[in-house]
Amino acid sequence: MDVRILKLPVRIPEGSNVIIGRSHFIKTVEDIYEVLVTSVPGVKFGLAFNEASGKRLVRFEGNDEELVKAAIETALNIGAGHIFVLFIRNAYPINILNQLKNVQEVVSIYVATANPLEVLVAETTQGRAIIGVVDGYTPLGVETDEDKRERKEFLRKIGYKK
Repeated sequence: MDVRILKLPVRIPEGSNVIIGRSHFIKTVEDIYEVLVTSVPGVKFGLAFNEASGKRLVRFEGNDEELVKAAIETALNIGAGHIFVLFIRNAYPINILNQLKNVQEVVSIYVATANPLEVLVAETTQGRAIIGVVDGYTPLGVETDEDKRERKEFLRKIGYKK
């Protein structure tokens, strides 16, 4: 059987982050919606979920038209069943990842990033599947003592460490 591998760039709207994951049930969009609005006041988001059977629709929710449109376009472009695409603003993935992982329908998270992103998709006669992601760029070296100091200062400056 032939398998075609596709490299699909993801357009991340300005000032947002993307989370792409795998889920297994139509209820995904409502449950992720609830997680977002109860976890981070003021979060803006767009969510799309690809059904893998039945009507095989892209189900969607959100409170930001641009992010909803981007999520739908990305989900359609990937074309794999049972995946979700979530774009967020006014929050970071770190604010919601644990809550997302605890949603009953969520099977796994492929990526959470604001970096340039490519999704690797395998295509067969049956359909498509995400087989990996390329998140950002290849490392250029190993951090020095100065880099460590900068990292620690940055985390304290933004309030993630004391």
